[in-house]
Amino acid sequence: MHGEYKIPGGKLVVVDLDVEGGMLRHARVAGDFFLEPDEALDAVNHALNGAPVDTDATGLAARIDAALPEGTVMYGLTSEGIGIAVRRALAHATDWTDYDWQLIHEGPQSPALHMALDEVLTAEVAAGRRPPTLRVWEWGAPSVIIGSFQSLRNEVDPEGAARHGIEVVRRISGGGAMFVEPGNTITYSLSVPEALVQGLSFQDSYAYLDDWVLGALGDMGIKAWYQPLNDITTEQGKIAGAAQKRVVGPGGGPGAVLHHVTMSYDIDADKMLEVLRIGREKLSDKGTKSAKKRVDPLRRQTGLAREAVIERMIDSFRGRYGLADGKVTPEELGRAEELARAKFGSAEWTARVP
Repeated sequence: MHGEYKIPGGKLVVVDLDVEGGMLRHARVAGDFFLEPDEALDAVNHALNGAPVDTDATGLAARIDAALPEGTVMYGLTSEGIGIAVRRALAHATDWTDYDWQLIHEGPQSPALHMALDEVLTAEVAAGRRPPTLRVWEWGAPSVIIGSFQSLRNEVDPEGAARHGIEVVRRISGGGAMFVEPGNTITYSLSVPEALVQGLSFQDSYAYLDDWVLGALGDMGIKAWYQPLNDITTEQGKIAGAAQKRVVGPGGGPGAVLHHVTMSYDIDADKMLEVLRIGREKLSDKGTKSAKKRVDPLRRQTGLAREAVIERMIDSFRGRYGLADGKVTPEELGRAEELARAKFGSAEWTARVP
């Protein structure tokens, strides 16, 4: 069995192993990490051999830590990362480069249609009718997008939204509310086969699917990192939030994962505060007293035009994993338009949690 795991902000870990009698056998760890002393690698392999096959990543990490020589130094490598690579091997997980990725970057569309496209395209990936897809959004109107389980009245000030012409829609994923305006926001979705995140915990899957964009930001001079559970942040403040939804495959078989991210290129903080109800408890949880300080826009941090930031992000993804230009098919668009009318544009769905 073969498993690979790119540690977020670190290096690639590769594990090859066998299973005999319910135990891990012949484990061999490799990668482009740094590890001292040399005998530490033998200690890692020895710690994995004989572990029960159902040991989780945390348990495997504990075995490794207990076996490492005193003074061991890891750079770009963690015991937990090795454990995750083992779990991915046992789950027969795939890697980014196993797929032919497709890019969709089309013209501005309504907020409700964007919600519908996420659902339709991810279902198509789950059914095997569409390759893994990176979709970059263009917004046709300003909007507040609330999470699947958020209370509409608790999150949105209806008078403020009406005054500023802000449409409110609800997405299928959890997480918090997003305030977006055309030209001020960068949003993208990844619709990926479930196999890509096999062996990863829910939290680890966020970090794993965000890693490429951290690299893209780094190329633009921004030192960013993943902040559990679903934020991307810098020393200047949060710049993005992610959310996920698992979609079951046909007949209950292997499905797909929707992972979408909204990044603040620029932001009208005063308008946001008139539209969103941002409570004191939420602010204190983020370690700040002012909602205006929670988000630090990419425009200020990069000095680049929004289009240039998007172009560099796409180029970074393409350089890592390959990316062919594609489009939404007429059939997919038809289904999404109907779903936008019947579901995402309906008061029943938007207010399903009043």
